[in-house]
Amino acid sequence: MLALELDPGVARGAAAATPPQAPSAPPVVAPAVGSAPKAGDPLPSQGAYQLGKVRILGVPVITVAAPVLSEAGGGPDATTRAKVIEGNLEMLYQGRTFCSGGEALAEFLVHRFLVDDGGKGESACGLETTALNGPPDAVSVVVVPEEGGIHRLEARVAGRDQPLPLLTVTPEDARLNGLDNADLAARWQRILQRRLRLARQLMRPEALLRRWAHLALAEVGLLGLLALNLWCWRRIRRRAALWEDHYPLGGRSWRRNLAIQGLQGFSFVLLMAFTALLLTMAGVAMLAVPGQVPTALDLLLQPWGIAVKLLLVGMVNLLAQAVLGLWLRQWVGQASLPAPLRDRRHQRCRSLLHVQRRLVGLACLLLAVVWILADMPGVKEVSDRVVLLGGAVLGSLAIVFQGVLRDFVAGLAILLGDAFALGDSVEIRGLRGEVTDLGLLATELRCADQRVALFPNSVCAQVVNHTKLRSGVEVEVILSPRCGDLRQALAVMDEAIQAFAADPLWRPSLLRAPELLGVTASGPSGITLAVSVETVAGAQGAAGRELRLLLLERLAGAGLPLADQP
Repeated sequence: MLALELDPGVARGAAAATPPQAPSAPPVVAPAVGSAPKAGDPLPSQGAYQLGKVRILGVPVITVAAPVLSEAGGGPDATTRAKVIEGNLEMLYQGRTFCSGGEALAEFLVHRFLVDDGGKGESACGLETTALNGPPDAVSVVVVPEEGGIHRLEARVAGRDQPLPLLTVTPEDARLNGLDNADLAARWQRILQRRLRLARQLMRPEALLRRWAHLALAEVGLLGLLALNLWCWRRIRRRAALWEDHYPLGGRSWRRNLAIQGLQGFSFVLLMAFTALLLTMAGVAMLAVPGQVPTALDLLLQPWGIAVKLLLVGMVNLLAQAVLGLWLRQWVGQASLPAPLRDRRHQRCRSLLHVQRRLVGLACLLLAVVWILADMPGVKEVSDRVVLLGGAVLGSLAIVFQGVLRDFVAGLAILLGDAFALGDSVEIRGLRGEVTDLGLLATELRCADQRVALFPNSVCAQVVNHTKLRSGVEVEVILSPRCGDLRQALAVMDEAIQAFAADPLWRPSLLRAPELLGVTASGPSGITLAVSVETVAGAQGAAGRELRLLLLERLAGAGLPLADQP
């Protein structure tokens, strides 16, 4: 990055280096009132300025201005000018190389083995011979007057014959800051000289080593806190799980229930602290990189900002749900409806409240995610063109992969709607099995014969879930048509049901005592007696088989003939 002074009449500012690609449009100050240009006259600045921040080690030091030029304008914009000035300043405190690793190695080999200068030839990949590296006070910034009342800032380094041009204070800079050109040049001279010397002091090898040592100690301390946080979180999770297993939900006291909820809440707080510590460690590690102090501070402030945003979004969520709930209750509370319609409206209100909580929660979740990502370091610098290009690419991909997108949306609907979950016994298109994998594109079932069935999520619109929250089975016993005393058979079955419900081995699996349904069918082949069993999720198979065995034993012991018996 060689420093060459631009023509003040064109650039009005920075020393010319190879400019980077033009970034997104910089902020524009509100324009002043100006007259329209006439044909053939030079184009005025239109009374508005583009602003560009000049940074040293990533920290803003001055703000330069450039006129808003029309399409015929030839000067650089403020952001490009600021980048050029930053490049000139970086040569005074940060070593630069203009070659890749292979080019630098090739140059060294040429000077070492092919050129008879003992390996001491001048390097084309760096600035070792310009005496830019040295003690902090070896550099000084001076003001050089030029024609037209403008001033140029130059850097003079001990041991270097020629000064290094830094920037030219333009009339736009002076008007923006409300100072005379000479006064603004003197002010910038003091600021740049002080900040350049500080940067040279911070970039010295001994200062960098001391800085890295302190940051390494901080990382070790944060790592210890991270390990302690993870250990406490695992202990609390195990304690909460033990209490939940030892004290069932229906039989625990309110104090014990409050204690379990407190442990779960504390574990959530520890998990949030774990995430905050990870971000803090990333921010501390970023402090070790020269020029990344603002980014590191943004990372260090992220946990607190995220906590505040989540709190505000949570309050919005509660407020929105409360307001919508009031409107729904007002809609239900109309007294001019007949009783059947009023009951139906209450039923619809419960469904709408359930859906409303999910929709509001999802909307607030998306709001929190977008809000948090918008303030992440580096996201704000993404230009509008990149965003539009990304949207166009996503739209094209959505058209090409319509089937995949349909399966993805259906998978989200299954997950958010809780149609089924891992371990559920479901029936899809007449095939029953256990859900062994629930992905965003497909669902995998393991059948009773150990076959694996894979269904795209888009075909899971009609699902029969046999184990959601609770399970049930209907146990049938077929007696012989010649059985003359059906009431005795029902009494025997009722005694067997009571014995089964009192069995301590099966009592935890039953949600309530089995219900004797009585005679459900009759025909030439036999008389069907049925019992309804309601169990916890997934226990209906074993409980139904055990109850059927007990019923058959009791009926056979009472001498009641079963079907197809002589």
